[in-house]
Amino acid sequence: MSAALTAARKRLLLDSVGVWVSIIIVGTIFGFTARQASLSLVETSGLSAILFAGAAQFAVVGLLAGGASWAVVVVMVWLLNARHMLYAASIAPHTARLPRSVRARIAFLLTDEAFALTSAHIARLGRIDLPGAWYAGLSVFVPWNLATIAGWLAGAALPDPATIGLDVVFPATMAGIALSLVRDAAAARALAFGSITAIAAALLIDPRAAVLIGGLLGPLAGMIGAPRTGARR
Repeated sequence: MSAALTAARKRLLLDSVGVWVSIIIVGTIFGFTARQASLSLVETSGLSAILFAGAAQFAVVGLLAGGASWAVVVVMVWLLNARHMLYAASIAPHTARLPRSVRARIAFLLTDEAFALTSAHIARLGRIDLPGAWYAGLSVFVPWNLATIAGWLAGAALPDPATIGLDVVFPATMAGIALSLVRDAAAARALAFGSITAIAAALLIDPRAAVLIGGLLGPLAGMIGAPRTGARR
């Protein structure tokens, strides 16, 4: 194993520690929220293990608690997770030579946090590191699911997360990871525009629309004016 790969994997491990803290807290809050909405432990765990998308899971619980139809739930989940197609498109050039079955499993684990960890790892190495990609995904999947169960079991023993400030941990962690990925003007433009549009959407439309709108418009803003690969100089 080269020194560069060893150093990159150590950095990946360090980056994941902050994500663990966020995932455990937010996953516990989700389990608690699902129980308050009268979902069973099996239903709650199923959402975390199969849907495995934090914002979408909270949206599903809210919609079900409000009596929404399954058609509305499915459409909302699709819209909230549409940004994952951009994540996959970003990673795809680095995974083109991997078997389709491997790419499919990695894609399933490619949440916001896993994408942040994986893309930063790729940027450090200049290529995909399959063990690193697996680690990035599973380091989110495993603690998220365990925290979901813990939160559901804790039930009424947990205070309202907002009253003790735990609701800010997730966005604060993701903001730190996003800033660490800014290495050029295009990335800075994407981060700035995505953040501004997400905040505007949360204030003017609906907080659940913020992730979708910011996640889609941010990368598009970053691509505008970015030099094309292979373009003549």
